[in-house]
Amino acid sequence: MPQRQLHLNVNLLHSGVYPSAWRLPDSDPRAFFDLGHYVRVAQIAERGKFDAIFLADSPAVNDRIDYRSFTSLEPTIILATVAAATRHVGLIGTVSTTYNEPYNIARRFVTLDHASGGRSGWNAVTTADAASSRNFGLTGALEHKARYERAKEFTDVVHALFDSWEDDAFVGDKASARFVDVSKVHPIAHRGPHYSVAGPLNVPRSPQGRPVTVQAGGSSDGRDFAAAYAEAVFTLAQSIEEGVAYARDLRTRAAAYGRPGDSIVTLPGLATVIGSTEAEAKRRQDELWELVPIEYSLARLAGTLQIDPALLELDKPLPDPLPLPVNANHTMFQGTVNLARRGNLTVRQLIRALGGGVGHRIIVGTPEQIADDIEAWFKAGAADGFNLMPDVLPTGLETFVDSVVPILQKRGLFRTEYTGTTLREHFGLPRPASRFAKRAPAVASA
Repeated sequence: MPQRQLHLNVNLLHSGVYPSAWRLPDSDPRAFFDLGHYVRVAQIAERGKFDAIFLADSPAVNDRIDYRSFTSLEPTIILATVAAATRHVGLIGTVSTTYNEPYNIARRFVTLDHASGGRSGWNAVTTADAASSRNFGLTGALEHKARYERAKEFTDVVHALFDSWEDDAFVGDKASARFVDVSKVHPIAHRGPHYSVAGPLNVPRSPQGRPVTVQAGGSSDGRDFAAAYAEAVFTLAQSIEEGVAYARDLRTRAAAYGRPGDSIVTLPGLATVIGSTEAEAKRRQDELWELVPIEYSLARLAGTLQIDPALLELDKPLPDPLPLPVNANHTMFQGTVNLARRGNLTVRQLIRALGGGVGHRIIVGTPEQIADDIEAWFKAGAADGFNLMPDVLPTGLETFVDSVVPILQKRGLFRTEYTGTTLREHFGLPRPASRFAKRAPAVASA
């Protein structure tokens, strides 16, 4: 059996994961809406043989944009641009199941898959914030469970549309004047509580069968959704024990859906601050921390916890109790509270531990220390890889690629060259057959 290999994505968070990243001398404040910036970061990731770049999304202004750069451009358009400037790296974009229609999203990602030669992935999210709901004519976010019920049906429809063309449905035979074998193009005829979709898709089958489906929920509903549909999952874990427990729970849930336990790639978020010495790395962290306005950090923490910022006292612990908000991001809420309670942290200490609002685990140290940490998590089964969030982009990723990746490669943990061309091949995922391939022929709609 070949040795298990690590998977690495880069979460391309505009200027970097730290809220203050845009303020560093070598950062470009315009990066968040500069397509060239995204292309440059993707090319660095490809040079490092990364599996994929990942773009988060928010269809609203819901952060303190007076203090920091933010998610702005639409992900699939960025990824189409990146596809033209890269050859290997995967392209994962976030699109909400709450504020879109399944047909448009299936068509968009299959198109991206053709444009990239089979490198696209869809991060399916349910979108919990009220600001987004108001941009789509609603007065508030849908209730948590309702969002996930809608997401399941949405994903069922998208997957059916992905499958609506069999692999060999396109013929293109000039001599016989036969363009498409219509017996291999299938209406999906979906009728459900939320959607009515006839199908088929008007785009031939994806080069990788289906674009890879990714998910990032940590709540019970989110895990259940991931177990049923996801092929890769972005997780939030602050310790090896949490990572192992999450992976075990996800595999148990997947088995209940008849899926193999190892069919889902788990990728915890990991923010990195790297220096040639540990002291240098800590100085860099201090600089980034000191450039984050405390007003921003308090507002961000209060937003995660869904409480009034006035309830947060910098040199005291979090209020207790803190009930789980009905429509909050349950993953970020629970991860933040767990971190605070486990370390008995004051609000000030918690904000610093969160990198001023990062939320995911932060590791600060030398390339060797970063590599040791990654190896420990990987070998313990707490992660199949990581969704990397460099402190500053592109410089933090360049440092990781040039100093950490060679260590991981030397240890035999990470590829030295790409061995496949599609995102599925990078992740070690099988190419799925069309669900309609063994059914009786159906005539495609006009």
